Amino acid sequence: MTITGINGKTKLNNGVEMPYFGLGTWQLTGDEASKAVCSAIDYGYRLIDTAAFYNNEEAIGRAIKEFNVTRNEIFITTKVWNTDQGYDQTLRAYDKSCHLLGVDYADLYLVHWPVTGKFTDTWKALEKIYKEGRVRAIGISNFLQVHLDKLLDKAEIIPAINQIEFHPHLIQSELLKTCKHLGIKVQAWSPIMQGRVFDIPLLKEVGKKYDKNAAQVVLRWDLQRGVLTIPKSASRAHIKTNAEIFDFQLTEEEMSQINSLDCNLRYGYDPMLV
Repeated sequence: MTITGINGKTKLNNGVEMPYFGLGTWQLTGDEASKAVCSAIDYGYRLIDTAAFYNNEEAIGRAIKEFNVTRNEIFITTKVWNTDQGYDQTLRAYDKSCHLLGVDYADLYLVHWPVTGKFTDTWKALEKIYKEGRVRAIGISNFLQVHLDKLLDKAEIIPAINQIEFHPHLIQSELLKTCKHLGIKVQAWSPIMQGRVFDIPLLKEVGKKYDKNAAQVVLRWDLQRGVLTIPKSASRAHIKTNAEIFDFQLTEEEMSQINSLDCNLRYGYDPMLV
């Protein structure tokens, strides 16, 4: 993946171009979500990630309209929640998400979690929406190897994205290799470990060299590993600094040092328990 600047994109397996950097919005609702989206767009972000479960689709749609950017300038990702999974339910859930967002289509629609006994039917619904031209790309979130194997056994379309918990303490190297082999892009949620990156001495040490903070180092590490990333923040200042990662490059040694922090530690929910 070639890293250029905040407006840089990567090509998905269906040819659609998607920004490799964007704003995550988990736990942001109401005016806080709207203000965060406006700040992000103001600073050049063009990918906004949301989900039905976040209860902020309407606020995000309102912010995008208020900012007066054209629809094709913004890449919108949303996701079907667990209780809405299943074939017919997912079709209705997608229509509802688009209505709340105030758009005719989402750029990317994801299965939020691999709900046992439901995610293959859910995927069939996503395939229908995609074949009808009502979404530009479809993908999955929180799918481990075991879930991916079951999905691909039934799927007609290979997912474009697998959005997973990914950070220096949880690299999931084998899953990354599998996704790369299949042409599935990996996107990191919780890339800065809910702020825990600021407690890691190595990241602070590397940051000093480039006059960057630990979060900026990790976000740059994401992109240099070929992993798309969507840091969440409600703070206008943090939204700005999170995007200031395109004026330095980590060395191979620094990349290896950060890789060595992996300890298979999750801070989010375990997909095996869904």
